[in-house]
Amino acid sequence: MASGGGGGGGAGYGDSNQKIDYVFKVVLIGDSAVGKSQILARFARNEFSLDSKATIGVEFQTRTLVIEHKSVKAQIWDTAGQERYRAVTSAYYRGAVGAMLVYDITKRQTFDHIPRWLEELRNHADKNIVIILIGNKTDLENQRAVPTEDAKEFAQKEGLFFLETSALEATNVETAFLTVLTEIFNIVNKKNLVADENQGNGNPASLAGKKILIPGPAQVIPAKSNMCCRSS
Repeated sequence: MASGGGGGGGAGYGDSNQKIDYVFKVVLIGDSAVGKSQILARFARNEFSLDSKATIGVEFQTRTLVIEHKSVKAQIWDTAGQERYRAVTSAYYRGAVGAMLVYDITKRQTFDHIPRWLEELRNHADKNIVIILIGNKTDLENQRAVPTEDAKEFAQKEGLFFLETSALEATNVETAFLTVLTEIFNIVNKKNLVADENQGNGNPASLAGKKILIPGPAQVIPAKSNMCCRSS
């Protein structure tokens, strides 16, 4: 079951008819009750609900931002962290170019499960996926069970971005998404540069009109970007 959200213009939340240059699919993963749905609601609609129910199956929201004068639509997928919904995995990860690995700073177990989530992500997702580790619920600092240093060390070892957030207080949520989306944007643009350089080497026809297809809904990046084709 997927429910779509409305896109917004710029860093806002309203509907907008501007042309979309890129669509980036980002997945949220981690144990249940770490605040994945709240992080998504805060980013997509600037909302927070104290009586949030567990997500059943899969939901996604979208929000459109401008990165370096290009319109980027973020399509953020949220899944149930409960084991019994693990069947969604392969379809859920398909086409994802970014991932947010979320734990709750007040529950050590949710952090201890992160390596397992990371392994699952790496087994199912594209190897170039951009990953950020997120320690959520910093508003509960007095109940902290996971020292920031532990998470920082893990993130460095695994080559992940890392931020602590509070969906309740809206701390760092925007920054976390922008970190991931900007990194994806830079990677995609580097590929464009390489493709353009290759075109200048006496072989102009080879890449003309090709478009990259990242599988999954709405994952077509427009042909005019002349991206080189990616092997999965």
